[in-house]
Amino acid sequence: MTDERRNANFALAVLFGVNLMNFFDRQMVGALAEPIRLEFGLSDTALGLVNTVFVLVYACVGLPLGRLTDTWLRTRLIAIGVTVWSGFTAASGLASGFWSFIAMRIGVGVGEASCAPAAQSLIGDLFPAGRRARAMAIFMMGLPLGLFAAYLLSGFIGERWGWRAAFFIACIPGLLLAALVLLVKEPGRAAAGGRAAVAVSGQQTAPDSPYRRVARIPTMWWIVLSGMLFNFNLYAVNAFQSPFLQRFHELSLREASQVSAFSLGLAGVIGLLLGGWLGDRLHQRRANGRLLLAATCLLLGAPCVFLALQLPKGSVTAFTLLMGASTALIFAYYSTVYSAIQDVVPPRLRGTAVAAYFFAMYVLGAAFGTTVMGALSDYFAKAAMLAAAASQMAPAFKAAGLHSAMYVIPVLMVLCAGSLYGAARTVANDMRKMQNGTEL
Repeated sequence: MTDERRNANFALAVLFGVNLMNFFDRQMVGALAEPIRLEFGLSDTALGLVNTVFVLVYACVGLPLGRLTDTWLRTRLIAIGVTVWSGFTAASGLASGFWSFIAMRIGVGVGEASCAPAAQSLIGDLFPAGRRARAMAIFMMGLPLGLFAAYLLSGFIGERWGWRAAFFIACIPGLLLAALVLLVKEPGRAAAGGRAAVAVSGQQTAPDSPYRRVARIPTMWWIVLSGMLFNFNLYAVNAFQSPFLQRFHELSLREASQVSAFSLGLAGVIGLLLGGWLGDRLHQRRANGRLLLAATCLLLGAPCVFLALQLPKGSVTAFTLLMGASTALIFAYYSTVYSAIQDVVPPRLRGTAVAAYFFAMYVLGAAFGTTVMGALSDYFAKAAMLAAAASQMAPAFKAAGLHSAMYVIPVLMVLCAGSLYGAARTVANDMRKMQNGTEL
């Protein structure tokens, strides 16, 4: 094994760990939502607002960090970011109220904004196009496994020692990973880019804005739209599935966390691995193979969510299987769509492209997912209370409200699939432009 290959494999292992902790720390709020809501006396709208503020900061800070990714040492940027977010994760456990808790989550968002653009740019330079989807799938396995660990461990720790203890413990592995990132050897820009790298290198002196050059790629517009819809759904589900299980199916914190750990976390590993493997094979046969696969998986996942919501109270096993099937299908999005970005964007613009993509998908998607879901839940809960001619908000009304609100999820999954079919129509032409070094 060559030194370059050894460094690439080590880097991928470390970046996987960083991404795992990224989503572990991010998802702890969703896993511990009910005890946090009850202690601070929050509505579902306010609970969703915690994530909205986090996401807006994450997306806005991500833009300058994305540009910094294209001009500075990516390993150093990631190490600093992991250190910052790990420290603020621990500080979240010291929050004395709603606003101080939000302030700590803002700090987490600032740190985590460094991860995705820099890590994906590194992977794009460390691995050739033929292996990139599989490498991206391994990196993105940190997402479902991070969710799995967040739900499983946070629920266990939160029920035994309180929700604050979970935030303290989560800081430790992050600091260890920050040190390991510094041991990764920074690869040359566009090490795997070949012909396109030379062409783009010549563009570096062009006065045109890098964001304008990215915006002239039609496929990126479709991918951005898909990301907005996808993240709206994903964050809404991750924030409210455990509360839904506790309210509607009357599970304990630990039981609800276990169901979410498997159905929202572990099941995603299947989709990422199969999506990466099948995406690479389809890509060899046709340029739009990866995007067609992602779109089809989302179409198949939507009815699974609908059927899960149709189940009567107490049907926990069937709910877990259906939501798990949906998660396994839709997680093919990450290994296929993220690789498609690398296929159509020149190497020296990849950090910028990922940052712009993340800005749109988080500000216009994830930021509103939890707040809209929370507001819908409160609206339907109040409607249930009025229909029952009650004067106080009972737990049964909160359960009915959240149940009704969650039906928006399968609808938006179908719309997301449509945007990916749109991207599949333009990707071949954009790939040719990138490979030929055509001016963007």
